[in-house]
Amino acid sequence: MEFIDYYKVLGIEKTASAEEIKKAYRKLARKLHPDLNPNDKDAHKKFQQVNEANEVLSDPDKRKKYDQYGKDWQHADQFEQQRQQQGNTQQGGTQDYSNFGDQDFSSFFESMFGQGGGRQRQTKFRGQDYQAQLQLSLEAAMTTHQQVLTVNGKNIRITIPAGVENGQVIKLAGYGAPGVNGGPAGDFYITFNITAHPVFKRLGDDLYMTATIDLYTALLGGDTTIDTLSGKVKLTVAPETQSGTKIRLKGKGFPVYKKEGQHGDLYVTYTVQLPVNLSDKEKALFTELKNLK
Repeated sequence: MEFIDYYKVLGIEKTASAEEIKKAYRKLARKLHPDLNPNDKDAHKKFQQVNEANEVLSDPDKRKKYDQYGKDWQHADQFEQQRQQQGNTQQGGTQDYSNFGDQDFSSFFESMFGQGGGRQRQTKFRGQDYQAQLQLSLEAAMTTHQQVLTVNGKNIRITIPAGVENGQVIKLAGYGAPGVNGGPAGDFYITFNITAHPVFKRLGDDLYMTATIDLYTALLGGDTTIDTLSGKVKLTVAPETQSGTKIRLKGKGFPVYKKEGQHGDLYVTYTVQLPVNLSDKEKALFTELKNLK
């Protein structure tokens, strides 16, 4: 696996504090976010590297292993176990590994687990898992569609099912880092981030919105047209509809994940808009109406 210097990716020193790491990550994530660079493949790749670097360096345990073992940090626990086992079999006691420092442990891994092991059985290690976040609009999450992601320099075309939820994680088996000594590759986990919509609020498979109607339609009844995520819908407003009245449009909500043809409901709350800039005649008529009671 190609070595990536996570400190250089974030533009920080190896002595950076946790707060400096967080600050550098947020600055770069905003700058390189796919929404701001929709057609820039290089920015997309750097955005993924920034997320990967933050995932490792923001975790004290992972950072410690990364600082000591470099690109082989994900195998640190297995290395320590194997080192102890091998050290116990050496004549004169355990060997001294203190000089390894921050150097690349790849050759030593090969010596311990692979080619230099002689009669030793090769130990297979599973590759590191990759994690990434994918941002989608509410409209995009409504439809089954494909996107191309760049993972470790390779383009992967994935199909995103309609109805995916905010925070939902899907796994692409075998698309993580390659294994060691013929071990299986890791997996690639994608967490979906559904952006907030200015009109619709989503709760599960249901959608919620408000629709404004005028006073006369609210009092006398009539028709009003609203825009939904699946097109325009004409509604019949009952006479004497109060502001805050909620109606349900069955099947006009969000698609149910991996259940083709099934949808949640759309709930519409009416807001009655009072007339403004009344003429003298209108004021007189409203006064007359008031005096009838």
